[in-house]
Amino acid sequence: MTNFKVWISSFRLRTLPLSISGILIGSSFAYAEQSFNNTIFLLALLTTVSLQILSNLANDYGDGVKGTDNNNRIGPERAIQSGVITPDKMKSAIIVNVIILLVFISFLLYCSFKPDEYFNIIIFFFLGFISIFSAIKYTVGNKAYGYYALGDIFVFAFFGFLSTMGSYYLFTKSLDIILILPSISVGLLSVGVLNLNNMRDLVSDKLSNKITVAGKLGFDNAKKYHLLILIISILISVIFIVSFYFTSISLIVLLSYFPIVLHFKNVYQIKEPKLYNKELKILAISTFMFSLIHSLIIIL
Repeated sequence: MTNFKVWISSFRLRTLPLSISGILIGSSFAYAEQSFNNTIFLLALLTTVSLQILSNLANDYGDGVKGTDNNNRIGPERAIQSGVITPDKMKSAIIVNVIILLVFISFLLYCSFKPDEYFNIIIFFFLGFISIFSAIKYTVGNKAYGYYALGDIFVFAFFGFLSTMGSYYLFTKSLDIILILPSISVGLLSVGVLNLNNMRDLVSDKLSNKITVAGKLGFDNAKKYHLLILIISILISVIFIVSFYFTSISLIVLLSYFPIVLHFKNVYQIKEPKLYNKELKILAISTFMFSLIHSLIIIL
């Protein structure tokens, strides 16, 4: 591949729709309450996408310099692994991305809060810093939490609660306990994507001393864990819709369940880890569609 194509590949574009899933639901709640703002929405999307790209670049760097991305790995060849991008160039790209993120965060908070709302500004700057730190620390450094089976917890917290409830707060300056339910659903589906990734790389991760939840559980139990994640996500979604948005229109939510159910059927039948690559794309897109359909139900 050319240098340009390798850089684009390192952004892992298929993960970007997944990253904005929580933003869609949080923003739809704000829209339903007539607190929506186009500028805040756009900046929230740019911040989230930039943060996801940072995470992907840092993941490439961390796994690349540790040797985790090697010829034993089944997934797509990474930038540093390919030899086209050097670790120093990847580190420079990470630094540039952090600067871009700080600019987006600054503009987002400027548009969301008044100058005298010091508490909100400080809290969200802190959350922004934690998000940047966590995106990098997943695989970078000697104590990278992704190597100690903590990735699932962080993905659940950031893709679920922070993304959904945080975006809602930016619009409304308040929190709604109802949002806990869709936050859990989206968070669990995002964990499912990570679990699939770890199931695919289970063998190579073990050889590189990378400990993941899938690695701890083993291949068969990781599948059961995956099923549990998907079932709980759908059940909570059903509770959410039936309790707060049950109308004839809300039946379109069924469209968001079918791909997920079909996905697990495929996962359960997989014997060769390399076949998880296709299912990773399917679950990431299904999570985005899940959030989009739920957002439409909330708005309508």
